[in-house]
Amino acid sequence: MSGNIKNVIAVIDYIESHLHEKLDLETIAEALHYSKYHLHRMFTAAVGLTIQTYAQRRRLTEAAKLLVFSDKPILEIALAAGYESQQSFTDGFKAMYKKAPNQYREEEEFYPLQLRYILNENPANLKGESGWQQKIACATEADIPAWMEMVRLVIDGFPHLDEGQYLEQLKEYIRNGRALILKDGDTAAGIMAFHEMTGSIDFLGVHPQYRKKGIARAFCEKALHELVRSKEITVTTFREGDKADTGHRKTIKSLGFAEAELLVEFGYPTQRFVLRQEETEGTEHG
Repeated sequence: MSGNIKNVIAVIDYIESHLHEKLDLETIAEALHYSKYHLHRMFTAAVGLTIQTYAQRRRLTEAAKLLVFSDKPILEIALAAGYESQQSFTDGFKAMYKKAPNQYREEEEFYPLQLRYILNENPANLKGESGWQQKIACATEADIPAWMEMVRLVIDGFPHLDEGQYLEQLKEYIRNGRALILKDGDTAAGIMAFHEMTGSIDFLGVHPQYRKKGIARAFCEKALHELVRSKEITVTTFREGDKADTGHRKTIKSLGFAEAELLVEFGYPTQRFVLRQEETEGTEHG
């Protein structure tokens, strides 16, 4: 496994140092002497996004940063982000950020769409899914660095995340016993912040290298059956058809959550989902 991870890290390094050049599968495969097919499969398996999607999201994040923190003309930023014209950049930017570049610039609030991936070079194979609920523990102040590393990895699921505000909130969750963590050595494999009275899950993230292991389900089961005082838990995620969604909506639905009302949070269109106790009792497996 770690051989593949090292290769994926090499791809990420390449993308990061060539964000302003032509970045497609062919160029990267040639530069790193891999077959395109192998490279695509390996990268997607480790990161959960295609090379194309990852590169585009990274470029748009850097472009958003320039819109807020520089005076560069939008056309110049568009070209640096690999777009052929200001119009195609505006369309791509709007699909992800829900605002035109000039409006985003005026509001002066930068948030990342995608941060550089930092992968765990030696992930343990967390065995025994059944025991995970027992391994999920309350996070402590000492867990904050691992928690924040994980937040940066799953940032694609949380539009409009401001790290400074989030950190303050996290400390409060930890003090009140509302932050849960599942660790593999020093790496956070899963994290969840919740409110025991309302049943709302404010943050649920699973490390990309630990996906497909039932971790998100274990967190939801623990919240629903052990921690929350209401008969249901709720979570908000992307609306249907949102191009910025890298698969979070699908994951929430696969856990048995049902669609509820449409919302707008921090100016971003989202939808609430609900999971009720009786609905999980028939789906204890999986």
